[in-house]
Amino acid sequence: MLENYPEYIEHTFEFKVAPGQTPERLDIYISRNTQNATRNKVQNAISDGHVTVNGKKAKQSRKVQPLDHIVCKIMKPPPLELIPENIPLEVVYEDDYLMVINKSAGMCVHPGFGNRYGTLVNALLYHFGEREAKNIEFDEEDDDEGAVYSSDSIRPGIVHRLDKDTSGLLVVAKDTFTHAKLAEQFADKTSKREYFALVWGEFNNDTGIIIGNIGRSSKDRKLFEVVKRGGKIATTDYKVIERLRYLTLLQLKLHTGRTHQIRVHTKYIGHPVFGDSSYGGDNVLFGGQDKQFRLKAEKSIKLAGRQLLHAKTLGFTHPQTKNVMEFDSELPNDFVEILNIFR
Repeated sequence: MLENYPEYIEHTFEFKVAPGQTPERLDIYISRNTQNATRNKVQNAISDGHVTVNGKKAKQSRKVQPLDHIVCKIMKPPPLELIPENIPLEVVYEDDYLMVINKSAGMCVHPGFGNRYGTLVNALLYHFGEREAKNIEFDEEDDDEGAVYSSDSIRPGIVHRLDKDTSGLLVVAKDTFTHAKLAEQFADKTSKREYFALVWGEFNNDTGIIIGNIGRSSKDRKLFEVVKRGGKIATTDYKVIERLRYLTLLQLKLHTGRTHQIRVHTKYIGHPVFGDSSYGGDNVLFGGQDKQFRLKAEKSIKLAGRQLLHAKTLGFTHPQTKNVMEFDSELPNDFVEILNIFR
């Protein structure tokens, strides 16, 4: 198994049901009384024969009775070990209160079940002077829900996130006051965040606005989509920077900060981000009838190996000095290389 995907270990849970217990489904009883054991995980344990009641393998239909002796064995990942790592960071700005980093594509911001090492958090722990590892209990099924990220112990100073394969600027706080005040600016939409993205297709208008509530995908819980009901309101402005044949370089401004917002919104209007394997951008969506272009596009998708999305500009008011700060970054080399191929 890969280093970032550790072997599961067996956890055994035993229960002596109280005398006054009313009949209850076995899976519900166990999941309700076991920390970080989802009902789905318990049901799988029952199906695999890893749950016994009074010494006999239990069935899904079993109802818990008073004084039952229940033994449940669940396979879980080991605790998340936070290891400070001496990973080079491109620090754009730093003072006693915060730092602005130009994150490279391919680096996860925070650790999770499938990316325990090599993340920005690992690098920050080392940068901030931490040298000892510590263990954090978490459930890998909740990783994409942000449960891991939401823990203060494993997101030192992280104010906002960028997807693993999105490059660009993000700000990190060094103390709780600075973190809280920066987070307020992001929540109140007073911060400035502008992205550049290469997207499929051509646009009739030079500017536009995309509005659509974003919720979790009904087909894949790790992805998102624009939904007709529910979800969270999301608004994205776009401006055409450069028109290429069958492709367009856009500047995008976020008014809200939803997970995968730009990637979901551009797909919603029929212009997925080039190279985005999660939202259909890794296929030749326009110009496929042009054999020369198609070959060039297929080669470029493989060469990019990611969505061509870059957090180019970041602005905020410094919580301590009250100075308005704005930072800009160059497009990374792989992004420029792909653009030059189509120019």
